[in-house]
Amino acid sequence: MVKPLARRRQESKFQRASDGSMTLLEHLHELRGRLFKAVVGILVGAVVGWFLAPWVLNQMIDPYCNLVPPDSYGRCPFNQTAPADMLILQMKLALYIGLIVCAPIWLYQLWAFIAPGLHRHERRWAYAFIAIATPLFALGAVLAHFVVATGLEFLLQFNSERITTTLEITNYVGFVTGLMLLFGAAFEFPLIVVLFNLAGLASGKRLLGWWRIAVFLFFVFAAIATPTADPFGMSFLALALSTLYFGAVAFALVNDKRRARKARAAYGDVGDDEVSPLDAGDLDPIAAGDRVEPLEPVAAPEPVAAPKPLTRRYDDMT
Repeated sequence: MVKPLARRRQESKFQRASDGSMTLLEHLHELRGRLFKAVVGILVGAVVGWFLAPWVLNQMIDPYCNLVPPDSYGRCPFNQTAPADMLILQMKLALYIGLIVCAPIWLYQLWAFIAPGLHRHERRWAYAFIAIATPLFALGAVLAHFVVATGLEFLLQFNSERITTTLEITNYVGFVTGLMLLFGAAFEFPLIVVLFNLAGLASGKRLLGWWRIAVFLFFVFAAIATPTADPFGMSFLALALSTLYFGAVAFALVNDKRRARKARAAYGDVGDDEVSPLDAGDLDPIAAGDRVEPLEPVAAPEPVAAPKPLTRRYDDMT
């Protein structure tokens, strides 16, 4: 079966990029095309996100609206300080939704540009890392939404009956989205630990020996990075990071055992610092070689004749 012409061109282009025969100008042209396709995909996703933005906004403000009584018109007590705040906010939410909805498009364009520079086993590990990183980021974002609801419930308990609590809508949404990004990025830390183990930089036993320092650093990071003053957000983030760290350590221990079994199958029971034994009984004796005759001495070179004197009557041109 003959392959389509476009597919053959794509395969040859991938092959040329992987073997290094593509020129720098061709790489720049390919990068421009990939970026253009990614931007078009994000714009299409932003158009879809424009219609989903009101629903997403309602989901984000629900934790606060469920805790604060509505105003006299039955609305959630939020303020806007400028006439265009809601328009700008909806545009931002549409862009965020477009990035999420069209993530397969721009991630594929990024991957198609990077993949030719990777080996086959590196591409296989990259697939696994992407498949794990996506649900981890989503899990962190969901946990951030839960932390916002719990933290607001704790903080609003200290309000006085004589004070009306109102929040500025853009600051509130920026706070929630920032917290979701923070939790999502923090949940990617176990992948870094696994990457260190796969690269041979840290063994599972060494990572397990560092668990006290790791847990302490997780709580310090959570106390600094969590913007709320309540203890719930800090505790949830630190405990979640600690759990993911121990999961990464368990993977590292299993990977070390698998690597040790492969090493024993290839090299036997000889340790890294031991010399492999040699059975001299099965070796044939080496016979003496022929005698090498001495070489004749090299004659002394003849003396070099002295140069003739230059004629001073003429210059270099004549």
